[in-house]
Amino acid sequence: MRKFNIRKVLDGLTAGSSSSSSAASSSQQPPPATRENDIQETLQSEHFQLCKTVRHGFPYQPSALAFDPVQKILAIGTQTGALRLFGRPGVECYCQHDSGAAVIQLQFLINEGALVSALADDTLHLWNLRQKRPAILHSLKFNRERITFCHMPFQSKWLYVGTERGNIHIVNVESFSLSGYVIMWNKAIELSSKSHPGPVVHISDNPMDEGKLLIGFESGTVALWDLKCKKADYRYTHDEAIHSVAWHHEGKQFICSHSDGTLTIWNVRNPTKPLQTITPHGKQVKDGKKPEPCKPILKVEYKTTRAGEPFIILSGGLSYDTVGRRPCLTVMHGKSTAVLEMDYSIVDFLTLCETPYPNDFQEPYAVVVLLEKDLVLIDLAQNGYPIFENPYPLSIHESPVTCCEYFADCPVDLIPALYSVGARQKRQGYSKKEWPVNGGNWGLVTQSYPEIIITGHADGSIKFWDASAITLQVLYKLKTAKVFEKSKNKDDRPSTDIVDEDPYAIQIISWCPESRMLCIAGVSAHVIVYRFSKQEITTDVIPMLEVRLLYEINYIESPDSEQVPPLPTPGTGSNPQSIAPQSHPSTSSSSSDGLRDNVPCLKVRNSPLKQSPGYQVELVIQLVWVSGEPPQQITSLAINSAYGLVVFGNCNGIAMVDYIQKTTLLNLGTVELYGSNDPYRREPRSPRKSRQPSGAGLCDINEGTAVQEDRCKSPTSGSGSPNNSDDDQKMNNFIEKVKTKSRKFSKMVANDIAKMSRKLSLPTELKPELDVRDNSFSRSRSSSVTSIDKESREAISALHFCETFTRKADTAPSPCLWVGTTLGTVLVIALNLPPGGEQRLLQPVIVSPSGTILRLKGAILRMAFLDTTGSLVPPAYEPWREPNVPEDKDEKDKVKKRRPVSVSPSSSQEISENQYAVICSEKQAKVISLPSQNCTYKQNITETSFVLRGDIVALSNSICLACFCANGHIMTFSLPSLRPLLDVYYLPLTNMRIARTFCFTNNGQALYLVSPTEIQRITYSQETCENLQSIARALMPR
Repeated sequence: MRKFNIRKVLDGLTAGSSSSSSAASSSQQPPPATRENDIQETLQSEHFQLCKTVRHGFPYQPSALAFDPVQKILAIGTQTGALRLFGRPGVECYCQHDSGAAVIQLQFLINEGALVSALADDTLHLWNLRQKRPAILHSLKFNRERITFCHMPFQSKWLYVGTERGNIHIVNVESFSLSGYVIMWNKAIELSSKSHPGPVVHISDNPMDEGKLLIGFESGTVALWDLKCKKADYRYTHDEAIHSVAWHHEGKQFICSHSDGTLTIWNVRNPTKPLQTITPHGKQVKDGKKPEPCKPILKVEYKTTRAGEPFIILSGGLSYDTVGRRPCLTVMHGKSTAVLEMDYSIVDFLTLCETPYPNDFQEPYAVVVLLEKDLVLIDLAQNGYPIFENPYPLSIHESPVTCCEYFADCPVDLIPALYSVGARQKRQGYSKKEWPVNGGNWGLVTQSYPEIIITGHADGSIKFWDASAITLQVLYKLKTAKVFEKSKNKDDRPSTDIVDEDPYAIQIISWCPESRMLCIAGVSAHVIVYRFSKQEITTDVIPMLEVRLLYEINYIESPDSEQVPPLPTPGTGSNPQSIAPQSHPSTSSSSSDGLRDNVPCLKVRNSPLKQSPGYQVELVIQLVWVSGEPPQQITSLAINSAYGLVVFGNCNGIAMVDYIQKTTLLNLGTVELYGSNDPYRREPRSPRKSRQPSGAGLCDINEGTAVQEDRCKSPTSGSGSPNNSDDDQKMNNFIEKVKTKSRKFSKMVANDIAKMSRKLSLPTELKPELDVRDNSFSRSRSSSVTSIDKESREAISALHFCETFTRKADTAPSPCLWVGTTLGTVLVIALNLPPGGEQRLLQPVIVSPSGTILRLKGAILRMAFLDTTGSLVPPAYEPWREPNVPEDKDEKDKVKKRRPVSVSPSSSQEISENQYAVICSEKQAKVISLPSQNCTYKQNITETSFVLRGDIVALSNSICLACFCANGHIMTFSLPSLRPLLDVYYLPLTNMRIARTFCFTNNGQALYLVSPTEIQRITYSQETCENLQSIARALMPR
């Protein structure tokens, strides 16, 4: 779809991928030499240019509607001065008035490729639509009077403009200037009323005589003005205020809608009283009494048919006793009256007719209804008045968007796979006719690559959108809330909720396009892992794990001999409920002192779940309440299909789960990740429980890293010492005493974080209240900052699975997890994976912190890895295969032999510097040589602001770092040298919605939620900007 603004920025989405021409031209320039290896950097500043490409979604806060019945183009104006034009599916345009004033009315110059917009700042603008970039040709400002209504007769050059003072000015559209002809209000009404008639609310010409103008005043007076004789032929007065007027096509009758819910039909030649008075929704009253008044009828249209009765279509007019009833559109046809309920308030409606000529039988075939948050087309020609299936992507906001991810250059089979499962979700009962708004022409799309946008929503749903070329089409919708028990009403809601509304809201999405594995984190501290399948299955018991993730802190000193309790002997089964460490059945909801304990915020359904083709639940993981403290918001999430692992973190610590064996591998407080290498001065903490009832953290690295290989194993490994019940009892008693003193503080922190979780914001939003955004590492080490403050602030902010060098002494890359925190620390956890096939199901994954610690200024946002040629090293992945089809013996053998797909440096390359780690924080970026861990390049991105989003992306056969800062700047840097390539002021951070949804992707694409209902896509590629004009879609023929 394509859109434009009046600053000459085309808004039609680019479909061209970065062609080889840019890369070829840039490769002629001498590449900079790096300090260690000669890596050719082909990207230069001239490869970058920032511009808007397309705006998707429903126009936010719509205020006006117009339709060209010949060109079949629909126009919508908004309260923020935006103009959206819609043609056939895929043909769209976005324009913006500079003033930002609300659009109060739109009027097409029918079949002329022009549009007049009237704004709340009393300006008129004439738009030229006969070009790919619609632009304003003329503007006219009213200085002394306020514009209230405009009318332009079909094939006329005169525009009639009514004002708040009751006057009508006539504008010559060709010169777009006032003609000098003014109809003064006192001349129009003369002696019919002694008082001012109010603003002009309607103007229309007699269908049979353009020289006769019908003028409606708000007070209830209507005048038929003779333009040639400059006088009123007739005046019609009514006690009730008028909202709208409509003609019968023969020009002998007109109908008025009034504030008391009545319609009056007038004979033009009989001004004394109405021919008929109708109260469409009034109660039948006996004895000839006047019916009870109803709500105002805001608009009425009167459309005739050659073969039958006319249609009277109106909005409003319901009786006052219909409290709570939804807004309605009423269609009166002969003796039948149909009341069509709408989901939102009606802004405006128009009846679409077969002819543009007002003096012929209208033959209405559809009604387009502009709602506050939707656009509905009703088929008038079919019984029951079904609606048309809307082909525009206007349902982005069906539930508020809480997060967004954008994937360009996806596997080619992915969109067809999602479309095939999503096609089964389509609603039935739509009109069988084609969408009637079908104007415009498609542009020439010479190149395209698969693009997918994923949106997470407040109701727990996830939508996959095909964003390829210049369109947006919903592919598939996943409802994550289906795995939980739903309370029937608010009174039944569990007291464990940490948010008042939207407990299923999506916060983070982690998706592997190649393996099609999906993982989401929700606001109720829950994580769900999904597999993609084309087969329908029924899951009798939803696999689940419950994790206690709480790091305890206190003010007092620990006992003289701080002993870490020995690890328990875990179970050996893979059933989640049999795994003692983290899967506690929610049978106990309170601890010994009566506080809520050991229960998750949501209850997983215990009845069989029928799972349709598409994404199906693999595992549900929930953080639980601990001693009256709610689980905290999850701030980072990552999944890796090759390893079968999912990891997540929050302000308390980090947890890693083997979703194949359904076991928890790691559960540590953030501080515990440092071990003896902790750079911060933290006060002693109380001895930990044996993780209620057993070791939730299977590694304690306070004793150093020498014994980690033995101590940090999967619960299925069977290692560990038996429990000492006496020691446990003493430990528990001591902890209870400590907690009574520290509970007040802990509760305060818990309440603060719970409040934050309601905002559904980025991990970085933890910090404005906690005020550590500008802390450098040296400041963080200051002893003036207490350990309690530090520990409550350091959250896990970034996670990245990879195959790289975990330690300086490594000679070959190995699987590992890189962990970034909000204090700018990067820690590396080594992963020892069993072989594939059946052994992967039986043998444990061994997890061990490597001792590697890197530091940057500001919270860590993103990490990636380059090989010695400067190419991106993607994480390993397992190619997708259908999980629900029985495999024969040959297939099983293939699976056993199959190795995960990964990209590692060739063994022939020098061992000395085999990879580069690229790390981006809120303040700076560093490129670290591996395995030496030397900082090869460093770039301070911003001193006075902070980076909201940073992504390492592919562009023109090369790699760069793209950043969006809170001060509105978009910047790109070359890799690995971090040379600045682009720095453009684009968009100030006006609300957290932008911060929560902004993301970059490959081929120079990016997007963000520009309003609660619209996605704005932009490009930072100069080649794409150049191609926009050629692929733009024309609204009008030239």
